[in-house]
Amino acid sequence: MRLDLPTAGRVARRWLPVAAWLACSLFTTAQAADDIVVAQIGPFTGLPSPDAPDINTGAKAYFEQINRSGGINGRKITLFTLDDHFTADGFKAALPQALERKPVALLSPIGSAALSAVVRENLLDNANLIVVNAVPGADVLRKPGHARLFHVRASDRDQYARMLEHGRTLGVSTVHVLHQDLPIGVQGLAAIKELAPGFGYKTIEGSQAQHNDDSLKAAAKATQAAAPQSVIVIGSPKFMADAVKQLREAGYGRSIMALSYLSAPLLVKAAGEVAARGVGIAQTFPNPNGRGLPLQAEFQATMARHAPEAKPYTAFQLEGYLSARVLVEALRRAKGSSPEALADALHAAGELDFGGFRVNFSKGNTGSQWVEMSVVDATGKLRY
Repeated sequence: MRLDLPTAGRVARRWLPVAAWLACSLFTTAQAADDIVVAQIGPFTGLPSPDAPDINTGAKAYFEQINRSGGINGRKITLFTLDDHFTADGFKAALPQALERKPVALLSPIGSAALSAVVRENLLDNANLIVVNAVPGADVLRKPGHARLFHVRASDRDQYARMLEHGRTLGVSTVHVLHQDLPIGVQGLAAIKELAPGFGYKTIEGSQAQHNDDSLKAAAKATQAAAPQSVIVIGSPKFMADAVKQLREAGYGRSIMALSYLSAPLLVKAAGEVAARGVGIAQTFPNPNGRGLPLQAEFQATMARHAPEAKPYTAFQLEGYLSARVLVEALRRAKGSSPEALADALHAAGELDFGGFRVNFSKGNTGSQWVEMSVVDATGKLRY
């Protein structure tokens, strides 16, 4: 069954200009009275860097392409950012600031704590916008989710299913989950336990850890003592990278798999090339540096023209690019720019084929279930 479902130096290089870039993005963006305004609230400083800046780079490149070709019915798209410091309180403080600029959409907010608050506290009920894409893809954001919250990426549940399937193809029969004490981790363990019988796994054990050395070390030792054939690590990107490091230091030498939020460069930086080698990472978008799909060629051409400093490309840049494309399709099809009009346009669009990557909101607010596995090679790079 198949479910349709970057080196440390490069990360450091991208983050040196972040303060200047962010100040420019926040305070010097030219906005005309009739522009279509789009907001991005995310962790632009601190962890989980550099996800939000990468998403922003991909989205800005596509919006620039649209603006240079005439915009949407002659109206240009303006994208502005606000930093929530990867906290729920930070997001809740930034949202009303964003709404003052009357955006039609919020693009790819990040963080299970922040997004859980969005759903739990009904923060979108009185926000005159839709949300296009959300990171992560936890079930709490989808079931029940919110009528104005649209998901471009496959869910975490889809990723877990693909990991379990991948494990079976490798002959794995016992799996242990090492997860962070956050909603993404607790809910992840529960989802894996629920999915496991369908893939032939009898029991799934788990270890919970806080994101500090002592807690992670203890959880890694407990996992090693359980002697599973494979370990799935769940949490923030840095947590997953540190978990791999602690597992290898505890002597665990078998299969380790992680969610798509973990980048190969972050893993190599935290754990080293030797420990990172062979770690499987789920991917919810095609290889941004690949050559097989029209999407890849279109994305790379847009980035080369409008974000030439960004190469080599990252999955989060592609995610920002695709999220922007989804929003543009809604804007082109909608009868107006109200949340209801944009939502109706997405639901009525049916299958949207972005050069081999398809999304379809006709049956709900989740557009894709595409998931594939990648592996970190001996040089610290991803192989798809």
